[in-house]
Amino acid sequence: MHELSLASAVVNTVAKHADGRRVTVVNLRVGRLRQVIPDTLGFYFEFVARDSVCEGARLELEVIDARLRCRPCAHEWDIEIPAFRCPQCGGSEVEIASGEEFEVESIEVEEAECIAPR
Repeated sequence: MHELSLASAVVNTVAKHADGRRVTVVNLRVGRLRQVIPDTLGFYFEFVARDSVCEGARLELEVIDARLRCRPCAHEWDIEIPAFRCPQCGGSEVEIASGEEFEVESIEVEEAECIAPR
């Protein structure tokens, strides 16, 4: 159920940057290692967005695959099974290269209508 707190954080972050303008699209990058269920996040996003600038906005998720990187040889690979040895050099000094992301990549907002006389 951590998707509820994540959705709330997304709405709060987007609202700060929207500067009062209605948000139409929120583009979000989510790493597989964050263990986020996209449908659940979308449900809670709609719930938390009610009565905010995000109400009715479309949540677009880009799911980032989990990858490891070998520190000595810099080889990167997708995690298929929990194997923490570099398949290229056999080294065990590995680090997570991607998959932990949770970031608002961008937002789309409606432009304010100009009411000044021409």
